[in-house]
Amino acid sequence: MFRHVEIGEIERAKNALPHYFAVLKGDEQPNFYHARRVEVSFSRDSPLEELWQAHEEGIEKLHDNEISEKPGQSLLDLKILIARRLLERCILCEMKCGINRRKQKGYCRVDRSRIASAFLHLGEEPELIPSYTIFFSGCNFRCVFCQNWDISQQSTGGVYAPGEISMEIAVAHMQGAKNVNFVGGEPTPHIPFILEVLRHLRVPIPVIWNSNMYMSEEAMKLLDGVVDVYLADFKWGNNRDALKYSKAPRYWETVTRNFLLAREHYRAEFLIRHLVMPGHLECCTEPILRWISENLGRDVRVNVMFQYRPEYRAGGYPEIARRLTHEEMEEAVRLVREFGLKNALIG
Repeated sequence: MFRHVEIGEIERAKNALPHYFAVLKGDEQPNFYHARRVEVSFSRDSPLEELWQAHEEGIEKLHDNEISEKPGQSLLDLKILIARRLLERCILCEMKCGINRRKQKGYCRVDRSRIASAFLHLGEEPELIPSYTIFFSGCNFRCVFCQNWDISQQSTGGVYAPGEISMEIAVAHMQGAKNVNFVGGEPTPHIPFILEVLRHLRVPIPVIWNSNMYMSEEAMKLLDGVVDVYLADFKWGNNRDALKYSKAPRYWETVTRNFLLAREHYRAEFLIRHLVMPGHLECCTEPILRWISENLGRDVRVNVMFQYRPEYRAGGYPEIARRLTHEEMEEAVRLVREFGLKNALIG
């Protein structure tokens, strides 16, 4: 009863996402186009520390708009090399399991990238649809209420070459897809594969990073200059609940750090999702909306969602084994207004 797309809804989205809409209009290019045109110099055999130094120099060039038409080695090439190296003792997410994912599965249950499904999705926010959504299997969270548990908690799906997926994205773009939406599960374990896909991709389509935002600082560096919109879950307002329901230690410190890092990324924008949980308005919804308002601004695009349902193992937790009440929905609406989030979707 709260969710409806008003005439001005897209206008509110435009206020919050000017770069994204400029790419859709053809006035700007997606960020990965620019990362592909920044010239950097590196040796493939260099120590990781030297590669990171070259990466820092490349990011500075990107932010200074030092673009080459035909670079011999690009910033995107360098990102791919670093990402591959990180797989050997994986620290892509904040779990930092240190497993050699070239040989075995990490904590995320991912070794080779597997795609469970990919299709034109019509169920996202109005400014995103139709969205070419690529669902990867595996996740670094263990959410007891996960609605996609069949792909997030298992290694499932097909193995594809990056060039194959780039062609599928190009076809979807021709069919009207506004963006390519990397999701899961969780896309973070698949960063090396996704960067490879973008190296092959030749259509100017915005990149949506649909994530739990539990990336490591190293992964955040790799995403700078690649992501156009962080379609970011902000799940928990404290570490206690994050550990209990998602098995995610140091959640608050990690996710808020990553939001602040992403705020400084090259032309990156936010669409933040917060799924309102039953009985968690005071401990989660309120501190999350307050933090967003105070740290990312009142113009940021936020989707306060009422779609929670007790899936997967939620029945073993009586306090969340129910849907939201009408009173809880009304309280969430009040909090959005209290914190002045003027471009918010609610419902």
